[in-house]
Amino acid sequence: MIDRGRPIEHVPPGKRADDPKPGDFILTHGGELFSRLIQIGQAIRFRGPDAPLAYWNHTALIVSTDGALIQALGTGVARGSLADYDGTQYTVVPIEASTEDRAEMVAFAEHFIGAKYDSATIVSIAISLLTGLKLSFGFPGQMICSGLVARALERTTAIFDDEPSHLMPADLAKIYGVTPPSTSAPKGRPATRK
Repeated sequence: MIDRGRPIEHVPPGKRADDPKPGDFILTHGGELFSRLIQIGQAIRFRGPDAPLAYWNHTALIVSTDGALIQALGTGVARGSLADYDGTQYTVVPIEASTEDRAEMVAFAEHFIGAKYDSATIVSIAISLLTGLKLSFGFPGQMICSGLVARALERTTAIFDDEPSHLMPADLAKIYGVTPPSTSAPKGRPATRK
């Protein structure tokens, strides 16, 4: 587990994060096809006490104090905003990083705006989950949501045991010691992203 320095913030539907900082990231849940497939795949990998981590199937990098995001969606890597998630629950994961490292994270993510979504990585992860083999393949310059965030986090002191581009949202939750909001907390509707 990585020390965050500040507490995580579970943001209920209809609210907005209090103090977003560039380099922090969000975990949330979406309803699109890839989001649902990721959730199913995570449920295969994360069992027992880790099973609740499969709740999250999307992540995005906060890139400004006004809540701007960069995220990998089915349509590719794009800009977004925390306002896009007003109708659903999301969790802000603060990180411990210098101002310079945070700027590098943002620059890294901005470099990939317009890149394609890496469907091959999803296939690679699925094969690994189904067979137990550690396969890792994808297309250079393409990203999945959690891979984008993990690769940006490498611009800090974060070092991951697994290939960062193949980490899933539940992996990031586990690494950063994030637990889902209580089962009684309002979840809102799954986020719908273009």
